[in-house]
Amino acid sequence: MAGILGSIIIGAIAGWLASLIMKKNNGLLVNIILGIVGGFVGGFVFGLVGFGATNIIGQIIVAVVGACIVVAIYNAIKKQ
Repeated sequence: MAGILGSIIIGAIAGWLASLIMKKNNGLLVNIILGIVGGFVGGFVFGLVGFGATNIIGQIIVAVVGACIVVAIYNAIKKQ
């Protein structure tokens, strides 16, 4: 249970940071959801390259990169 809660918290932080980096505020709940999804995307992308996060800072960095990707895709789809 702590793993799921930790992932949600890291995803929420990542979503908030990604919204600041991308300068796209989609609302608190959407930013949290995009951050959680971004955490999985970031982990997948970094895994393909052969990198992995071993501590909390690394996990947040990976999640923020993934969240930026997800926010960009979300905003591109939302425009249409």
